[in-house]
Amino acid sequence: MAHKKSRSTQSRLESAGAGRATGRYMLKLYVTGATERSLRAIANLKAVCEQYLKGRYHLEVVDIYRRPERLSRDQIVAVPTLIKKLPLPLRLLVGDLSRTEQVLQGLGLVAHTS
Repeated sequence: MAHKKSRSTQSRLESAGAGRATGRYMLKLYVTGATERSLRAIANLKAVCEQYLKGRYHLEVVDIYRRPERLSRDQIVAVPTLIKKLPLPLRLLVGDLSRTEQVLQGLGLVAHTS
């Protein structure tokens, strides 16, 4: 995952995140054990959170092999799935979270591009 951000990403971050500068992010990531895809999703998400949300997020990782009852509670149909509970609106992202720009958009940290 690239850690450099382009000028356009930087300006979108500043404009989209201006009102959320002190907001706390509540995130829940559903994974399937210690598979390569699950570990990659965890690493990718932690890297994004540490770079863009350091000190402003809480991440809960739920292994569906250990906690299968949680799938129906949050209506999870594919994994890995990230749920952004706060700040609103609630959003779901599916996949290994390797596309940083899409993760930032899903977290509401950058404006969607057309």
